[in-house]
Amino acid sequence: MFQERLTSDAAAVAAHLSKVMGAMGNLPVVEAMRYATSGGKRLRAFLVLESARLHGISEAQAIWPATAIEAMHAYSLVHDDLPCMDDDDLRRGMPTVHVKWDYATAVLAGDALQTLAFECAGHEDASDVPAVRADLTLSLARAAGAQGMVLGQALDMAAETSDTRLTLAEITALQAGKTGALFAWSATCGARMAEADVAPLTRYADALGLAFQIWDDVLDIEGDAEKVGKTLGKDEKAGKATFVSLLGMDAAKSRAHDLVEQCQSALDQYGSRADTLRGAARFVIARDS
Repeated sequence: MFQERLTSDAAAVAAHLSKVMGAMGNLPVVEAMRYATSGGKRLRAFLVLESARLHGISEAQAIWPATAIEAMHAYSLVHDDLPCMDDDDLRRGMPTVHVKWDYATAVLAGDALQTLAFECAGHEDASDVPAVRADLTLSLARAAGAQGMVLGQALDMAAETSDTRLTLAEITALQAGKTGALFAWSATCGARMAEADVAPLTRYADALGLAFQIWDDVLDIEGDAEKVGKTLGKDEKAGKATFVSLLGMDAAKSRAHDLVEQCQSALDQYGSRADTLRGAARFVIARDS
């Protein structure tokens, strides 16, 4: 069920992204935006749509925040790949935006994708309730900015030039921002749109995001570069602290499995209606990319 839903949701979001950007023309910056939002698993968008289903929100409404999170995620990848950040030449097995175009186009495409995310999150078709649209937009800003993803990235960059390696607690806090904040926003969207309690899905998403990052660290060492679609081993070569370097491979994998069990428990109140979300949790530590 999960794989089929993930595939169908990815196709729906791709179509909506194409529709939203259809009227923007064909300037290089717009082509770069389309390029940056192509491909990928679209797991965050799936979480938006599935949490919406869990709360009786229509796909016609939920597709807007689902599109928003994909635009925001794409922006983060475009900027993360820049020479001033992680300096990567490959993303999803393709040249990164600044390699395919140039530095300036990559910066502007990322900027435009970020603002597009807010436009979609606050779109009038996302909800009939203005307060809900405002909450989606405000919470996305907090998740993506200096209290969330940007904070995590800043901490990561600071760690690269520090003489002291991060502790396990510090790297956990870093990744809660860099990776976890957007997962949390995605998984709680349905509850926000239904004006329901976000706490159970927040617990689910916190564990999911951490498991996802631990598995990324595993793949950085054990993965197949062709399947992962980016350069592997960069963190290890740079001497950066990761969950694997701090815990060891076996303990890191065990921690990831424990977190998936926490995901399952967080969903208890939803019963079998949350089985697809349970499948998503199992997926993050079974994937090879």
